[in-house]
Amino acid sequence: MTPQESAVAARLRDLSIAFERFEHPPVATVEEAAQYWAPIGAMHCKNLFLRNQKGNRHYLVVLVHSKKADLRAVADQIGDGKLSFASPERLATHLGLTPGSVSPFGLINDRSRAVRVVIDRDLKSAVRLSFHPNINTATYVVTGVDFARFLDICGNTVQYVTI
Repeated sequence: MTPQESAVAARLRDLSIAFERFEHPPVATVEEAAQYWAPIGAMHCKNLFLRNQKGNRHYLVVLVHSKKADLRAVADQIGDGKLSFASPERLATHLGLTPGSVSPFGLINDRSRAVRVVIDRDLKSAVRLSFHPNINTATYVVTGVDFARFLDICGNTVQYVTI
């Protein structure tokens, strides 16, 4: 287990959040991960780390893995201007992550709570959700209720949108 994953596992245990762990080869995209997710009974998620045009606000967008995010529509719903993908440097600075392992669990590294979380409304009804544990060689499954509690405890601003 890598230090990144160990930190996630420890935080979830501290919060009494149960999780299932599934190990797999490194995957950088949803398409690569799909074959390993097939036997896992959960709503699989895609996570995008974005910034606004001025670069003074950062967003973690979490959506159903099979959807494509219309960044203009997301920007309109959250009341911000043009959104674009943030650089690997910004990702490392704000969430302590590298491309290919973007995950809501990266919020454990956002001590200033600067990253705003934007969630696909369709995830609200999911019984089980899956995410990388800040590294792309494993997938963790948590309940939807525990995921909502995790977000609440992290303290970042959370907004639900239609994607």
